[in-house]
Amino acid sequence: MAIILDGKVVRDAVLEELKVKVKDLGPGSKVPGLAVVLVGEDPASKVYVGSKVKACASLGYYSEEHRLPEKTSQEELLGLVKSLNENQKVHGILVQLPLPSHLRSDPIIEAIAPAKDVDGLHPLSAGHLVMGRKALTPCTPTGVMEILRHYRLPVEGKKAVVIGRSILVGKPMAQLLLGANATVTICHSKTPDITSVAREADILVAAIGKAKFVGSPMVKPGAVVVDVGINRTPEGKLVGDVDFEAVVKVASAITPVPGGVGPMTIAMLMKNTFQAFQG
Repeated sequence: MAIILDGKVVRDAVLEELKVKVKDLGPGSKVPGLAVVLVGEDPASKVYVGSKVKACASLGYYSEEHRLPEKTSQEELLGLVKSLNENQKVHGILVQLPLPSHLRSDPIIEAIAPAKDVDGLHPLSAGHLVMGRKALTPCTPTGVMEILRHYRLPVEGKKAVVIGRSILVGKPMAQLLLGANATVTICHSKTPDITSVAREADILVAAIGKAKFVGSPMVKPGAVVVDVGINRTPEGKLVGDVDFEAVVKVASAITPVPGGVGPMTIAMLMKNTFQAFQG
């Protein structure tokens, strides 16, 4: 039976380490600051923003929460981002996605100062990642790497397959694995015989957004399987991109859904904010 890679355990370890680092700054010292911007009334986004602000408070960070009405214009949002770029108390800026349909997200992301881009989505951040330079990297794939480190699962020299090529997860995940000296293949909807390619992986990361897409025939016996997917079944149950019940019998280690990669996202946002604070 596979080892269950518990993201909540890793999250708690990361947050505890950050809490100690903030305390070590000493009383009266400047602390990391995060500004979170939410436009509109998307229920899931409101929950995420609340969790991020709560995490800041628990660590002793400074935080700002900007909740803007649905009808906010592109110019108003750009103006807020510019003011946050200039705010010395704020080291990280996160604009919660998705934005309402009348707003274009790319210009907003590109307006964030790269040094404050704690979501790791600015083109300059992406470029630094590709070039192997120090960068703020997207929270979810960075959380995957943190799980692998925590459980001392080797990456160097391993064959890694990433299923999915999104800018949020798939592409940065591949770059992070490459940076850790894995041999990396990216699979996507146009990949022929995806089962055969996936089955070569020592480390298989599923980030395709299709419930239970990865079954046991796609998994090499003994592989480490990381499930980034979050899908809701018609019955309302949360499941990943991996058929957990089948794959847990084949893999050597696997992340569950929920409770695997999900808890890591906010922890890595907090870690990125501290990194931005350090400069």
